[in-house]
Amino acid sequence: MSPGPTSPGPTSAGPTSAGPTSAGPTSAGPTSAGPTSAGPVNAEPLNAVTAPSGFVAGGLACGLKPSGALDLALVLADDARPVPAAGVFTSNKMTAAPVQVSRRHLALTSGQAVAVILNSGNANAATGERGMQDAWAMCRGVADALGRDPHEVLVCSTGLIGIPLPVESITAAIPELVSRSSTDGGSDAAEAMRTTDTFTKEVLIRADGFTVGGMAKGAAMLAPNMATMLAVLTTDAEASPEALSQALHVGIGRSFNQMSTDGCTSTNDTVLVLASGRAGPADPAALQEAITRACCRLAEAMVLDAEGATKSVTIQVTGAATDAEAHRGARNVADSNLCKCSWYGEDPYWGRIASELGSAGIEFDQSRVCVSYGGVVVAASGVEVDHDREAVAAHMSQRNICIDADLGLGSGSATMLTNDLTHAYVDENMGTS
Repeated sequence: MSPGPTSPGPTSAGPTSAGPTSAGPTSAGPTSAGPTSAGPVNAEPLNAVTAPSGFVAGGLACGLKPSGALDLALVLADDARPVPAAGVFTSNKMTAAPVQVSRRHLALTSGQAVAVILNSGNANAATGERGMQDAWAMCRGVADALGRDPHEVLVCSTGLIGIPLPVESITAAIPELVSRSSTDGGSDAAEAMRTTDTFTKEVLIRADGFTVGGMAKGAAMLAPNMATMLAVLTTDAEASPEALSQALHVGIGRSFNQMSTDGCTSTNDTVLVLASGRAGPADPAALQEAITRACCRLAEAMVLDAEGATKSVTIQVTGAATDAEAHRGARNVADSNLCKCSWYGEDPYWGRIASELGSAGIEFDQSRVCVSYGGVVVAASGVEVDHDREAVAAHMSQRNICIDADLGLGSGSATMLTNDLTHAYVDENMGTS
């Protein structure tokens, strides 16, 4: 991958800016530990990623998807000058080319980026040196249109693995994508990220004196750490790359790393955050809280939209020896196909919950275990107890299920978001998808 030419400043042409949008719902209340349960992220297009002052975005169809749907997205600084940025990437060692390129670019620029280009329909993963060159070509195409250094551009891809990327279709569309980008283009960008997602995922957090906007995609291969997901967050708060990185890591730890739809981890997982600084300095704790809230809302939307899912399930484990053991136990339950099938069948089979906790490799005493569904205790001291079966059945029939398991051993606690397992998931994944 050649370094490519540099350019000292932006050109005058390119994206337009008309100020941030203000439509759409906001999110209130802090997130302490673990995902929230606030419902779907967006009931209408928010243009959320362009709501913070200083950003424009756009999306168009360049031909990667046979359906002709939008498949190429761009988020960039409205003055085409780099801003502080940070990223967190997949833990999968089978790492896609765009992940490698974006990670390298953030390192070479010490956390500065002018734009993020994203495509759906092809993951550009398991594509060898050609894939690296194609990811670089996407960055170079945006940089050339803006008069910037390609290292200041980050790149994301999502879609089918092991298929060469038709990069010529992408690079040919970049000039139009740049010129079309505006503050009204955020929802088109969010739409262009979708693969098997059934709805776009946007979030808008209005904090005290600054805003955080975000968009994401993800509906399968969602498992700690990270998921088959791409997310781009923007903020108009003034923050250094180091502060952004710290806030992003905390936010991801309390959101995307606490969800699992099918126990699989993707090759392309990427979460990026860019800060324009237009709103001035922000309290680091307030910025961290806002980013965490945005991540939690997006994570919840991903679980809600999990392939084939009919239930979103929140698993809360308390009374563990440590937080780490609580997390391990909750994840064991979340990844259990037996548990997932019982949730699909609306069966409060607490024995499966207890069994998965007992096999999680954590400190466990069956005589102390207590399990509840929707706040109704169904088992205590490791055995079933009398309970309101109608209340439990009513809870199990809902879209959102809450399961609490108290191990009775210590103060460790953790929360996981997951979903049920249905025939539709098998139908979606029995072929190349």
